[in-house]
Amino acid sequence: MLVEENAAKHRYEILVDDALAGFTAYLPRGEVLVFTHTEVSDAFQNMGVGSALMRGTLDQIRAQGGRVVPRCPFMAAFIERHPEYADLVTSPV
Repeated sequence: MLVEENAAKHRYEILVDDALAGFTAYLPRGEVLVFTHTEVSDAFQNMGVGSALMRGTLDQIRAQGGRVVPRCPFMAAFIERHPEYADLVTSPV
């Protein structure tokens, strides 16, 4: 599974065998990304794709020195279950 940012579409995408398996969309606010929606294709449900997408997205944001506002319930729940990412959360700008 590969997570890549698609800056033109303001989202991070996860590819499984070169197929788009899901994405998490954001609104850019400088160094802060406000995440609004996450989707995993039906064909890839219950395979850990959503968790891999969150992990890959948050790891890349951390490496770039960015911060997140998890307005998306899926991302908010993931960060709550994985407090190692809590330091990336900030207030909306």
